[in-house]
Amino acid sequence: MPLRAQILLPLPLPEAFDYAVPEGWAPLSPGDQVVAPLGPRQIRGVVLQVQDATGYNRPLKPLVEALDAPPLPPGSLAFIQWASRYACQPPGEALAMALRGLRHPRPKPIRCVVASGQPPERMTPARRLVLDAAAAPLPAAELARRAGVSSGVVKGLVDDGALIVAEQPAPLPFGVPDPSANPAHVLNPSQSAAADVLKSFVGQGFQAALLDGVTGSGKTEVYLEAAAAALARDPDAQVLILLPEIALTQAVLKRVEARFRAPPGEWHSGVAGPARRQLWEAVAAGDCRIVVGARSALFLPYRKLALIVVDEEHDGSYKQEDGFIYQARDMAVARAKLEGALVVLASATPSLESLWNAESGRYRWLRLAQRHGVATLPDITLIDLRVDTPDSGKWLSRPLVTAMAETYQRGEQTLLFLNRRGYAPLVLCRACGEKLTAPDTDSWLVEHRYSNRLVCHLTGFSMPRPDRCPHCNAKDSLVPVGPGVERLEEEAKSLFPEARIAVFSSDTTPDPDQARAMVNRMAAGEIDIMVATQAAAKGHNFPNLTLVGVVDADLGLRGGDLRAAERTFQLLAQAAGRAGRADRPGRALVQTYAPEHAVMQALRDQDRDAFTAAELDQRRLSGLPPFGRLAALIASGEDAGALETFVRALAAAAPNADGVEVYGPADAPQALIRGRRRKRFLVRADRNIDLQGYLSAWRARVKVPGALRLTLDVDPYSFL
Repeated sequence: MPLRAQILLPLPLPEAFDYAVPEGWAPLSPGDQVVAPLGPRQIRGVVLQVQDATGYNRPLKPLVEALDAPPLPPGSLAFIQWASRYACQPPGEALAMALRGLRHPRPKPIRCVVASGQPPERMTPARRLVLDAAAAPLPAAELARRAGVSSGVVKGLVDDGALIVAEQPAPLPFGVPDPSANPAHVLNPSQSAAADVLKSFVGQGFQAALLDGVTGSGKTEVYLEAAAAALARDPDAQVLILLPEIALTQAVLKRVEARFRAPPGEWHSGVAGPARRQLWEAVAAGDCRIVVGARSALFLPYRKLALIVVDEEHDGSYKQEDGFIYQARDMAVARAKLEGALVVLASATPSLESLWNAESGRYRWLRLAQRHGVATLPDITLIDLRVDTPDSGKWLSRPLVTAMAETYQRGEQTLLFLNRRGYAPLVLCRACGEKLTAPDTDSWLVEHRYSNRLVCHLTGFSMPRPDRCPHCNAKDSLVPVGPGVERLEEEAKSLFPEARIAVFSSDTTPDPDQARAMVNRMAAGEIDIMVATQAAAKGHNFPNLTLVGVVDADLGLRGGDLRAAERTFQLLAQAAGRAGRADRPGRALVQTYAPEHAVMQALRDQDRDAFTAAELDQRRLSGLPPFGRLAALIASGEDAGALETFVRALAAAAPNADGVEVYGPADAPQALIRGRRRKRFLVRADRNIDLQGYLSAWRARVKVPGALRLTLDVDPYSFL
């Protein structure tokens, strides 16, 4: 009987394609990987279903090859298709995310030696020691070390034929976790109560919980107890712990390894390609039971996913803005539901969406109100910059400088927090007023003194700092405007020349190893004053850090982002929460020009509940998330006239629907990027509206010209 297979390809195609299954092939099943022809190319794809092809009225191309590769589990297939429908994006782009680990080669095998069973021509005591240790394959250097001999003895036995060379697969970098291992810390009553609830949820089908604990309350230890319960209940269960920043992974990896006496799998962009391939295949085979990773780890092919933890669930880094656009926090809840698993969202400053779900009873709300052990929450003081204005050309107020001096004299550490990279966010010509921007982009160029370059943080464009204005050619007329972390470092060094000062940002720690080294130096007390962006504001534990100075607290409140107040409160609360996490009390000084703002008042009073209640009331009145839904449509192209014509046609084609409001088209705040003009629509819909159906119907009414691009972003987090 002829068969046809529906194959999903990892390409931005609107649907799966049908292919003929060659006669004589072993039966195919959903999830199997195959090679399929597409035009002149042959592409890896995944079987969605196999059907009888009898009476099919058009010829089909035959599949090329059935791959000897782990199939995608049913849960992965269901998640890929659900995610693409939710995001209104081609299912092949979600599949490309799921197959990302297969782009890389496997790790190279290890050359080992093992006893052949043939005695050497001449036996010596040293050779006897080697042969006794060579019952199992070992690298030659390791064998020599174990036998306590030189490498020449091993080489001689290989030459004699008493040892043979064999290649062994690269060892797995993770181990088998022991859920019965004793935890490193004894849980306090609040932690124990929360852990007991989570453990009771394990194995009970889909459950969702919000683990809401103040900074330093020990949330990690609580969700590791849930992981232990999941692993103990089922020998095949798998656990995923998502983190928003690569810099956080090493600390969590160590805690997971200490708790389960085995290192977990690690998945993020800093992991080498072959290691990612190895982890992908181990996850698909069920051999890796705990994965700690970035947002894309959500798309790995778990065979039996029992628990997903989204740590720092409020963090904006969980939103992917390019390629396949998705919010990993929301997708984690969806995947847990599809898998019948428990999902735990953990944060000291939960998102309003998660808080609303907890208040509504959709999530179980578990609260940890106190720090673990003897640590207490830091005191927070607002510094009104209208009163305590820094000296001209300076950015640190006198109260903050005084507090830094007192902290330094006590041998304690200070964190100066400013969420701006580089030396200055703007370079201005004082002769003609020109603001230097990147070519074909509206983004300002940021001055970096370390490299003496001007950098566009949006496109990556970089150029040496010129000595003349590119616009008017005036010499030595370019001046930096505003502070970045490098400029703060310069000021701190002038104030405390003997202090050990370091900058923690993505420029100074561009890879995980350097970020880990910076965190370790700070934790070990090798830094007196750390000047940092948000890279240091979340998740880190610095025992001797007792003072946090927030240099520009108003920075995140500027602009038209509907989440500006929420994000600012979250970021500042997280930054302030780095202080006083051990046995020494901490304090935070917050410099602001708007101390009367609701965010600043809530921060000072440490009254998050009052702030979130007021913010939710405002969202409810305007029908914004979580009480309504948003989507963005971004059209872009190099030809401004063609783009304008298209967006007008797109606006005219918008379906009329009750409960839906369409705003735009309008120039995006960043209206020019890499030579492409950008126009935006914003769609607001009531919660009972099928927003994805509305967007799909709208997009189907227009044909996008080949030179233009139309991107849909469901639940947008960036409004630039």
